[in-house]
Amino acid sequence: MIVGRHKALVQTSTPSFFEKIMKNSENLLQHLQSIFQQQFDAKATHAFFAPGRVNLIGEHIDYNGGHVFPCALNVGTYALVRVREDKRLRMYSDNFSALGVLDLPLNALLYDEKNDWANYPAGVFKMMLDDGAPIEHGLDILFFGDIPNGAGLSSSASIELVTAVLVNHMFELNWPQIELVKLSQRAENQFNGMNCGIMDQFASGMGRAMHAMQLNTHTLDFQYVPLDLGAEHTLLIANTNKRRELSDSKYNERRAECDAALAALQTVLPIKALCELSLQQFEHHADVMTNTTQRQRALHAVAENQRTLEAVNVLKSGDIAAFGRLMNASHVSLRDLYEVTGEHLDALVDAAWTHGAVGARMTGAGFGGCTVMIVKTHALHTFKAQVNSDYQAKTGLSATFYDVSIGEGARFLGAV
Repeated sequence: MIVGRHKALVQTSTPSFFEKIMKNSENLLQHLQSIFQQQFDAKATHAFFAPGRVNLIGEHIDYNGGHVFPCALNVGTYALVRVREDKRLRMYSDNFSALGVLDLPLNALLYDEKNDWANYPAGVFKMMLDDGAPIEHGLDILFFGDIPNGAGLSSSASIELVTAVLVNHMFELNWPQIELVKLSQRAENQFNGMNCGIMDQFASGMGRAMHAMQLNTHTLDFQYVPLDLGAEHTLLIANTNKRRELSDSKYNERRAECDAALAALQTVLPIKALCELSLQQFEHHADVMTNTTQRQRALHAVAENQRTLEAVNVLKSGDIAAFGRLMNASHVSLRDLYEVTGEHLDALVDAAWTHGAVGARMTGAGFGGCTVMIVKTHALHTFKAQVNSDYQAKTGLSATFYDVSIGEGARFLGAV
């Protein structure tokens, strides 16, 4: 998650702020309305929200023709808005209050590093205008994100989707939600210069409460899969607080290794992607990949895709324990076959396994960043303390924990 191609997009307010207002969304919207009036000398008329996301399983296989398994979360980006009479786009983020109100010309939007975080919503406006949206008036918009800073929960997709849904509603465009998802990805790719896949925007736009989504990122075929953790289990994000210094170079390296493995397999099989193979087919033709490292990378891709497909069956049967075992196996594969975990992620996941996590794995690019865990709710407080103690002893760093739940996708909250 970057802004201006460099910085984290969401900087959260102090914990005491959330303790006071996050218990009640109505209180939060009232608070944001007061900030809106201070900044724009007028009242907002409408409120919107788009969630962040986490990928539960299916890592490093989207570019190998595989499936991902994200869910939308209950944290994300809020937006309050009113229509202006001119064609100015005036935006303020309460997470970046020092930057003040950014004033942009609606009909001449260009990427500009000095616009910082505002390049993300500006990119969405630009894509919508380019696609013929009749946006006849400017807007005043207040944004506020409660996604924890640096947690890898996709604040950029969240602000893109809340903007797209906002424009779609305010100007009565009636564009389908999936088109807003695609458009938001294009805004990040083309306007902000980030070559992301579509998973983040898809999860933020199409999420459903108490469901994960199994998504084929190439065809956009998907299905909702029940994931009701109930009161017994908690979805927990744990941040290593280790900067991901190697992820870009290693990502390119892994992609090249997978491409080489695919090229070797294509000498004997008519396939376009590694994840078209079953494990049995892979094992039958493994010898054609003479490079051991390339064979290991390919094995991860094929096996991880199988785990993601299996996740649908175990969750439809309500077997959270079996899903946890798939999460654990995913991390082992990412550690041993794909080699993208590193000391800090391994230490955090090992500690989680030691202290009773139902399932735990790295999520995201690797080499730092976050883990996703399913934990017994009754033991949550003790679990965090024990895991953090072990993690500190191994790495010298302290982890940060975020209790989250599975929420709805981007939406209109109502008049304010």
